[in-house]
Amino acid sequence: MNGIEKLICGWHLTEDDFMEILSEKDNPQTAVFLAKKAVQARKTFYGTKVFIRGLIEFTNYCKNNCYYCGIRCGNKNAVRYRLTKEEILSCCQEGYRLGFRTFVLQGGEDPFYTDERMEDIIRGIKAKYPDCALTLSLGERSYESYRLFRQAGADRYLLRHETADDGHYRQLHPENMSLGRRKQCLYDLKELGYQVGAGMMVGSPGQTKKTLAQDLAFLQELQPQMVGIGPFIPHHDTPFAHQMAGSVDLTLYLLSVVRLLLPRVLLPATTALGTLDPIGREKGLAAGANVVMPNLSPAKNRENYALYDNKLCTGEESAQCRDDIERRIALAGYEMVTERGDYFSGQQAVAVPAQESLTD
Repeated sequence: MNGIEKLICGWHLTEDDFMEILSEKDNPQTAVFLAKKAVQARKTFYGTKVFIRGLIEFTNYCKNNCYYCGIRCGNKNAVRYRLTKEEILSCCQEGYRLGFRTFVLQGGEDPFYTDERMEDIIRGIKAKYPDCALTLSLGERSYESYRLFRQAGADRYLLRHETADDGHYRQLHPENMSLGRRKQCLYDLKELGYQVGAGMMVGSPGQTKKTLAQDLAFLQELQPQMVGIGPFIPHHDTPFAHQMAGSVDLTLYLLSVVRLLLPRVLLPATTALGTLDPIGREKGLAAGANVVMPNLSPAKNRENYALYDNKLCTGEESAQCRDDIERRIALAGYEMVTERGDYFSGQQAVAVPAQESLTD
């Protein structure tokens, strides 16, 4: 049995199996086949639902100097901003009015937002919107910080590992950062009961088929509830300014692979996909994704949260264009839903018609 057959059947895969699967990435027939199976797997647990998350990019200050990121501390041209608690709650109010029932607080690793400040913000959001889920994406914090945020009401945490290979990690990050530390944070978050999200850039400088195989093996080991995969896009104020962007096709292929590897996973069709391809997010849904994350941040700040060049920040990705997002999702054959959209952990799956059997 080859790697793709093992993937379809839900077997445990070795790194060699993942290498074999990745070797088929340029075969159009294989990509179409895996996308079909990925959609069937997604429908088994989530039907045709697409969950929307209201993204609030609340600070673009960051103490880290990652070589790929436009808000790295070494970028002296970045126009920095921080949102107050009142501004964050105002974003939530607008999102709630628009039907969002998950808010995602995302920012750089900004020391200004101490544990006490973050606890106050989290409690404020959960007190006002108790029926909503709250996702944090604040980078690496201590176990005690994560525990405090969890007790305050945070439900989910996104922390992309970016690469599971030590050598590749060193190519992307300065010496004071550690892959071991990043992985430990992910395991700490799982232990504390968060719904945890990991993930990686596709096509980042130095990435190889082997490093991608290691990424997939790590995801299989970690068993996260969410996986964020998007193409690398260079930013002009970073050391990688002149590097090539990642491949949309490879990103889509990996979305299908991850959906089959982790059938219940919450899998976004990312803004980066939409940046490189006008219908990139629709293609992501057709490859097995089931989450989109429109922007709830204040319009005046959106263009300054520039992780990469040409990021969609004021157009159709914004939460205020909800009706257009819903229309595009419907045209793609899916249903945008206004609910929390938690990870499926129960036993009762959605019935799949016989002709869509996973073993077809």
